[in-house]
Amino acid sequence: MRLFLCGDVMTGRGIDQILPHPCDPTLYETHMWSAVDYVALAEHRAGEIPRAVPFDYIWGDALDEIDRREPDFRIINLETSITADGMPEAKGINYRMHPDNLGCIAAAEVDCCVLANNHVADWGVDGLKDTVEALDRNGIATSGAGVDAEEAARPAVLTLAAGMRLLIFSFACPSSGVPVQWAAEKGWPGVNFLTDFSRNAVTRIGRKIGRWKRPGDLVLISIHWGLNWGYEIPDDHQSFARSLVDKAGVDVIHGHSSHHPLAIEVHAGKPILYGCGDFINDYEGIGGYEAFRPDLVLGYFLDIDDRTRCLRAVEMVPFHSRKFRLERASRADADWLSGTLDRECRRFGHTVRLTEDDALALSWCVQHAKV
Repeated sequence: MRLFLCGDVMTGRGIDQILPHPCDPTLYETHMWSAVDYVALAEHRAGEIPRAVPFDYIWGDALDEIDRREPDFRIINLETSITADGMPEAKGINYRMHPDNLGCIAAAEVDCCVLANNHVADWGVDGLKDTVEALDRNGIATSGAGVDAEEAARPAVLTLAAGMRLLIFSFACPSSGVPVQWAAEKGWPGVNFLTDFSRNAVTRIGRKIGRWKRPGDLVLISIHWGLNWGYEIPDDHQSFARSLVDKAGVDVIHGHSSHHPLAIEVHAGKPILYGCGDFINDYEGIGGYEAFRPDLVLGYFLDIDDRTRCLRAVEMVPFHSRKFRLERASRADADWLSGTLDRECRRFGHTVRLTEDDALALSWCVQHAKV
């Protein structure tokens, strides 16, 4: 099985404004009062951005790169509310995309949107319900949010023609800015909220997986956790991720929230992506964190052995975000990303190298991994 994974896809606010059917641009932020201003910031840096763009515009070169690698499933963290209504949550930043712009997700042939994050309910519970309903109407699976706790905890189930299934469970953590009141409850919409990384949490997740898993199934857990900037991986993230592999039967961990890529660990043959970074957003004109190169993003391709359910290969394709569109990164930029991730992955005994076609490849040796 080959999977395409990426981090945060934030199609609200400025991105929504350049699509064919923008929402009311009014914002309730401290320093910005219109989503159009985020477009203007990006234009000040890179030049004029077209309006009413085709739905595939924002993906740019990424679509050809994804298609060429023929993944079995495409999974993204969709970090926006899909609604033209609702009331903005009093949290300072509120993302929403008009439902008539959902074609930008369909254009990438996305199979599953994980929704357990800190922006999916930016426009209240009504906006969250609109989001889930809009994706369902368009035949896109969801995981991590729903009309009640049962639906929010339910995995997305993706099936190959041969019958092999991928189960996707999603969790949102308070460390990534998810308000505790967004937790789904019995009879109340919300996200699948993970309060802690304790042994009991691992046990509960293992039991949930056990209720769904059939022989031969592959299990992916998607987690929105941690801070936005910095390369440090908290000890509790590491121990929790490894316990999910060792004790809960998880095969792939898809972490996100950081605005730039973090290290990857291969533990017991299973990949742990601690932070995939952003993929699509409207941050292009915002300064202050240039040292992390947030304009450079990665698409992740994971090859999983059908028999052993262990990782066979990881390829990361680098892109440069410019004019709210993904362009294939230059070799110099790809080399910077390769060096940065190589530095970070060496803590686990792994290395990252730049390939001949300017992609990044992960190499690992389990017996050398640091515990």
